[in-house]
Amino acid sequence: MPSETNQLAPEVLDVLLAARSQFVAFVEKRVGSRAAAEDIVQSAFVKSIERGGDIREQESAVAWFYRVLRNATIDYYRRTATAVRATERWAREVEVAVDPSRDDVAEICGCISRVLTTLKPEYRSALELVEVGDSSLRDFARQQAISENHAAVRLHRARTALRQRVTQACGACATHGCLNCTCGTS
Repeated sequence: MPSETNQLAPEVLDVLLAARSQFVAFVEKRVGSRAAAEDIVQSAFVKSIERGGDIREQESAVAWFYRVLRNATIDYYRRTATAVRATERWAREVEVAVDPSRDDVAEICGCISRVLTTLKPEYRSALELVEVGDSSLRDFARQQAISENHAAVRLHRARTALRQRVTQACGACATHGCLNCTCGTS
């Protein structure tokens, strides 16, 4: 918790608050979004209130706050650029992702199908209809005459039960994603 001596003086805060609309306009010109500008200015106010104890002169407070806003805007662009790079990287990974061959799918599905028969009937039907079939969660809930929340819980429990059974039946294959699974044939 910041000490009283480290906090912005009330008269300086009044000066900064009076210039708030100018600060928002200043940031909006740089980021191109009113909402983002409002967020940046708000965050800068919070930081300034906590750490502005050195500013006592009202005239220098405005210049000081513009520097705070410039730094906050730079931080905004850094965060935005990081998010954009992460999204672009993910998009490239999706583009080059290779779908498994029909043989691999058949082998995976064969192993899963054997394990699926050991689940409770309500779990098995949830997985078959929603995960394997084309039913939505909403359609599944209507078909089973249960709420969507209940259907979501059932599907979650079914996935968990399936994961546990596959781990029991396939061991290392389940953990490491082996596509040459022979665990179900022994």
